[in-house]
Amino acid sequence: MLKQLEALRIQAFEELSRIDDPEELDLWRVRYLGKKSGLTRILRSLATLPLDERRKIGAQANKIKKALESDLTEKERYLQETFLTLSLEQKRLDVTLPGRPIPTGRLHPITQTLEEICDIFKNMGFQVFEGPDVEWDYYNFEALNIPQYHPARDMFATLWLDSWVDRKARLLRTHTSPMQIRIMEHKRPPIRAIVPGRCYRYEATDATHESMFYQVEGLAVDKNITFADLKGTLFDFCHHLFGEETKVRLRCDYFPFVEPGAEVAIQCLACRGSGCRLCAYTGWIEILGAGMVHPDVLKHVDIDPEVYSGFAFGLGVERIPMLRYGIEDIRLFYSNDLRFLKQF
Repeated sequence: MLKQLEALRIQAFEELSRIDDPEELDLWRVRYLGKKSGLTRILRSLATLPLDERRKIGAQANKIKKALESDLTEKERYLQETFLTLSLEQKRLDVTLPGRPIPTGRLHPITQTLEEICDIFKNMGFQVFEGPDVEWDYYNFEALNIPQYHPARDMFATLWLDSWVDRKARLLRTHTSPMQIRIMEHKRPPIRAIVPGRCYRYEATDATHESMFYQVEGLAVDKNITFADLKGTLFDFCHHLFGEETKVRLRCDYFPFVEPGAEVAIQCLACRGSGCRLCAYTGWIEILGAGMVHPDVLKHVDIDPEVYSGFAFGLGVERIPMLRYGIEDIRLFYSNDLRFLKQF
């Protein structure tokens, strides 16, 4: 059996020296070191031999196995280096060539619009605040002059998170106006604040409605603030955003937390006031609601309405790029369609 082992060793080394292909090398490994190889069969048959012969043949077989495994490793390394060298020689890399262009990301159109709106108001002296998306009923409704059974609650399709317990309940905020209360609780007049953020409504989605959307809330409280200050601020904002030539108008409207309330509309950007499908043939498009802060709202935060007054406003952010770029479906902003988003 020792002669058989020696013959096996010589044959294996001769074949290994002639191999120059990784696939052939793998076949050699199976043939001489696999479970069904001649060397493995010899090792398995040792149990049938006398003890002295078993020790001698077993030691020799293990010695040959280790030698074959060592030579296999060396051959694998040699073939890898050889193929790598050939590959580099045949396909040389020209390091002077320009790299492949990597597409750069860009801001979402809503983010771009939010930043533009905030920049305009910051230049007017307003500070930017943020608030929680999950809000208490007190901040979202009650402190804004909308008590529990007030009919104005029907204006908001609310997503409730809790049932009522001890006159408390949580919800996904329906507007950014709750931050009026939170800001005035911790900050005394003079106040100039804007609040960009997400809002939520429980309603069916269509081309003009989404269950999640963005608003920017504005608040100014100080002594001797009048409706003229509100008008001047919002007219200046509209001219910065849509151009000096854009006409702006105010009309009476109702919001529970302001008195008097108004809607702000701009001249239709598509037809310039002549009437078209976009403006429902009125020549005007409403972009925000506003008004003087209701005295009861000021009382909720211990600000004397006899001394201080203020104005507040809120605008839907999605409407701005929809008007600017003629986008007819609000759902496109949140569909994650890169074909749409790459345009901005």
